[in-house]
Amino acid sequence: MAEQRQDRGNRGRRDRQEKPKDDSGLTEKVVFINRCAKVVKGGRRFSFSALIVTGDKLGKVGVGFGKANEVSEAIRKASDSAKKAMVKVAIRENTIPHDVIGEHGGGRVLLRPASPGTGVIAGGGVRAVVEAAGIRDVLAKSLGSSNHANVVKATIGALQQLRLREQIFETRGLTVKKAQA
Repeated sequence: MAEQRQDRGNRGRRDRQEKPKDDSGLTEKVVFINRCAKVVKGGRRFSFSALIVTGDKLGKVGVGFGKANEVSEAIRKASDSAKKAMVKVAIRENTIPHDVIGEHGGGRVLLRPASPGTGVIAGGGVRAVVEAAGIRDVLAKSLGSSNHANVVKATIGALQQLRLREQIFETRGLTVKKAQA
């Protein structure tokens, strides 16, 4: 009985695995691995799905989802998918420029800038995405759904909404000097 409880207590906590890739400078984090069972005549057939976050810690991050009959193959597929789906993120002095809320499905994520030395105050999938992007100081809160895929995609959506002051002035046709005067 105690053995069973120990196995169940670690289910779904896969976000601590990080593999630094030396060939391209990318880091990968396994956020979640799901095991699915199909009952067939001879017993159960297991298949796996993996949710991976990849980033260069310099402002580029991507998320990938892969399915296969073996865990390693699912992770490889998800990793390839994440590399193809990388997006650029606006970062200012190791934090984000402003507050932002990202939504995807039922998942909502609130991100707030933090003062230097605060660290990453976030959990699970949000932490994986933010650290892979290279953000070192941020406050985060996951609102709504706790579905790993939706939370990670909501975090990516929130990071894509970020704009630096210079970018906003440029779209309005202003310069930084005019606005400060």
